[in-house]
Amino acid sequence: MQHDLIAQASTWLAEDPDPETRDELAALIEAGDTQELAVRFAGTLQFGTAGLRGELGAGPMRMNRSVVIRAAAGLAAYLKAQGQEGGLVVIGYDARYKSADFARDTAAVMTGAGLRAAVLPRPLPTPVLAYAIRHLGAVAGVEVTASHNPPRDNGYKVYLGDGSQIVPPADAEIAAAIAAVGPLDGVVRPEDGWETLGEEVLDAYLARTDAVLSAGSPRTARTVYTAMHGVGTSVLTAAFERAGFPEPVLVAEQAEPDPAFPTVAFPNPEEPGAMDLAFATARRAAPDLIIANDPDADRCAVAVPDPSVEGGWRMLRGDEVGALLAAHLVERGATGVFAESIVSSSLLGRIAEKAGLGYEETLTGFKWIARVDGLRYGYEEALGYCVDPEGVRDKDGITAALLVAELASVLKEQGRTLLDLLDDLALAHGLHATDQLSVRVEDLSVIADAMARLREQPPTALAGLAVTSAEDLSRGTDKLPPTDGLRYRLEGARVIVRPSGTEPKLKCYLEVVVPVAAPAGLPAARARGAELLAGIKRDLAAAAGI
Repeated sequence: MQHDLIAQASTWLAEDPDPETRDELAALIEAGDTQELAVRFAGTLQFGTAGLRGELGAGPMRMNRSVVIRAAAGLAAYLKAQGQEGGLVVIGYDARYKSADFARDTAAVMTGAGLRAAVLPRPLPTPVLAYAIRHLGAVAGVEVTASHNPPRDNGYKVYLGDGSQIVPPADAEIAAAIAAVGPLDGVVRPEDGWETLGEEVLDAYLARTDAVLSAGSPRTARTVYTAMHGVGTSVLTAAFERAGFPEPVLVAEQAEPDPAFPTVAFPNPEEPGAMDLAFATARRAAPDLIIANDPDADRCAVAVPDPSVEGGWRMLRGDEVGALLAAHLVERGATGVFAESIVSSSLLGRIAEKAGLGYEETLTGFKWIARVDGLRYGYEEALGYCVDPEGVRDKDGITAALLVAELASVLKEQGRTLLDLLDDLALAHGLHATDQLSVRVEDLSVIADAMARLREQPPTALAGLAVTSAEDLSRGTDKLPPTDGLRYRLEGARVIVRPSGTEPKLKCYLEVVVPVAAPAGLPAARARGAELLAGIKRDLAAAAGI
């Protein structure tokens, strides 16, 4: 066993093109560190509907140039099998460790396989890549990013020619093509032959961002902005300048790309402490709102002044922003279909129904939301919003920020705020309070055990509310394909439990709906909502054994 492991690692080492991971692996072999080698060679990083994502390092269970070259070769083989020989593949990348290397390797592999490759001019937001695919008539796109994962991670996201991320069966077919790739020295990788795009592709994207705003709308909202050490600053500030908004006050410590993400534990606006510097900047600058992107700027977080909370600023939940943007689009006379994933608030459906608009629920992920027929607006509670599906068929933190700033400006002209509009929505549709129970694990078996326990012994009540139905989503429903998840409906509440698709987390999404008859009843409704959510969280954790 030990000899086999050393032999396997030595074979991998012999074809590794990266001096850094070669040195790393050689040191492990020389030290005879079979425990670490066993982890690195326990299988291969699996290509799924999120593409690839994992920790950087040597070996087939890590993200590295060898793994990326194989992934690119498999994708190229898949595209050629689909009759796309000679087609264009656009490649974008963020500012994480190795992102530029992985993008260059992908371009080389595509060129060597007889496809055309074009690489974005520099590290740019993921939505710019999603836009470029359709703008340039590409047959596929690749974005090298790990979004808001920890600093040591990187990832590889694949889009097809419709500009949206891959879904089954394409993911399995690409995975099979990757598995069929032979030795790396058989993968042709020329030194050049691909195109590096100029700034005109970004200019075209920025011109498109204007389309999300209403002509002549107020543009007075003042913002504090953080890119969370990612690639959003230059693009968001350019979009705001084009639109005529006041120049955002930047969170200086987080404005420039830095793959170490030195000021945050996790570069995700939803994580505790990630917004502390933004709040501190806002207390000095006194803006109307805070806007934050995640590192690849496809997500958008919003915080608002709230004197009732400590520090005077409150993060809005993704569901709150999702409802606010929907209400704004309805007010502007939007037509078409509003869509969201099943883990997002049911408030969107009520807004759409009252406005006479179509409404669809999808599985988690914009790969599903973007494919809804007639989509006008889609969102997901994890801070993802698609406000211009004709331009970007994916979540886009830049255009979402513009639309939030427009809404805040409209309300400001009326002497009102985003919180006032949330109150209006609660009075019209009931107070929709949401929360999440999220458990990060070292051992993935903890997640499997929790799911098995809930399947074998589903709860009959949570927080004193009777469970009226328990669905195992792995069997599919009349409207949804199968997925690993559980959905419980309660009297005035809903719970969904699922493993994260991109991180070692078990995620439980909770929603309660509390009727409100008059403005005076809002504080009591909020208190009741918070009480129920806390109770559901407590009882669900006990039922799952987490």
